[in-house]
Amino acid sequence: MPRPQEFDTTEALHQAMGVFWRQGYEATSLTDLLAATSLSKSSLYATFGGKRELFIAAFDAYRQARARDAHRVLEQGSARQAIEAFFHLLFADVNAVEPALGCMSINQAVELAPRDPEIRQRVVQDLHSIEEALTRATERGQQEGSLTSLRPARDLAKLLVLAFPGLQVMARAGYSRQELDEALQLLLTHLER
Repeated sequence: MPRPQEFDTTEALHQAMGVFWRQGYEATSLTDLLAATSLSKSSLYATFGGKRELFIAAFDAYRQARARDAHRVLEQGSARQAIEAFFHLLFADVNAVEPALGCMSINQAVELAPRDPEIRQRVVQDLHSIEEALTRATERGQQEGSLTSLRPARDLAKLLVLAFPGLQVMARAGYSRQELDEALQLLLTHLER
């Protein structure tokens, strides 16, 4: 009869996600993961299968949570306010004690996606999902009048998605909240006539 599991799988996954998010996949050792999750090596392997499988599970959990947050924010208030709030989520940890973590998907677009088709597929899927959500928000804004640009909503959404990684990199590089806000405001002028 197998021993009952004595740890919270969701919490262990969350702790592993934090390590992968801060350090990246390559820089994270098995020792780092065991320390963060408080799991034994055998428990980690039995539950998740290994470092790569744990990373994919953590990355997928991150992606699902971020998608829920993005959709929730983009559906609240006027479309103009919702789009601005969505981008402000990117800078939530700027000026904190630790450096900004950025978006885990964008981090992986740089670290693993160039040589790992499975991660590349997930990153591209995330960017397409963001484009779809921003297209819907932009269409809503054009209908309600909070966005006055006459450009097609899909084109505007593509522009916003194009800026998404750039703002992430600026945040991770240490730009101040004010500099990021100024860049965002410049970007949002393209939503106006």
